[in-house]
Amino acid sequence: MERDWVQDNQSLSAMPGTVRGLHYQLEPQAQTKLVRVLRGRILDVALDIRRGSPTFGRHVAVELSADGLEQLLVPVGFAHGFCTLEPDTIVAYKVDAFYSHECERAILWNDPALGIAWPSVAGSVVSDKDMVASPLAAAIDLL
Repeated sequence: MERDWVQDNQSLSAMPGTVRGLHYQLEPQAQTKLVRVLRGRILDVALDIRRGSPTFGRHVAVELSADGLEQLLVPVGFAHGFCTLEPDTIVAYKVDAFYSHECERAILWNDPALGIAWPSVAGSVVSDKDMVASPLAAAIDLL
């Protein structure tokens, strides 16, 4: 399937244990993401938030590294997040829809109902925005 990538994004996380996510955008700005690591390593997570999907609420988690050259395609209908495993990790991702503040949403990264086995890293860093995201059960009506 061909994609028109419209935007390239990059993040630098100085501290290992930095968590970003689980982010997604609503229609009409829902995004497919192609994620890769330019420096360091991450645990990358894609969570199925497609209502009616047989895998709704399930996730995949894979380790991506600059040395391994892996990439992960996160389709529309999935929330995305990651945890850095090394200092000064740089993550790059392409998207097929532009960022929209009005369409931006997040699922609580450590929602116990998701069963995501995040790495245990001393001094984890999570943004204020991601700390107050809704658990999946509270976000279902918004999907």
